[in-house]
Amino acid sequence: MYAVIENGGKQYRVTVGDKLRLERMEMEPGAELALDRVLMVGVGDDVQVGRPLVEGAAVKATVLSQGRAKKVHIFKMRRRKHYRKQQGHRQYFTEVRITGIEA
Repeated sequence: MYAVIENGGKQYRVTVGDKLRLERMEMEPGAELALDRVLMVGVGDDVQVGRPLVEGAAVKATVLSQGRAKKVHIFKMRRRKHYRKQQGHRQYFTEVRITGIEA
């Protein structure tokens, strides 16, 4: 069984036992959460597609950790104009493990 969920403007295809990094949520490690923005649920060849969401479907997950991703370096430069600009960014994330899919 698998599901397609939406979180933070991105879509993820998940199955039970998957680990994934979602946008940061203010939750402690070990906390349970239900992701209710389920776009599609599939079991083998049987697929339920939501319009836009599947009614009554939810994905259960457990928070594993909070963290920050690797630094992304941004470097802008204009040749011959003596313009150089450096910037960095580290995105916050919440790592979760999928524990169940209810359709």
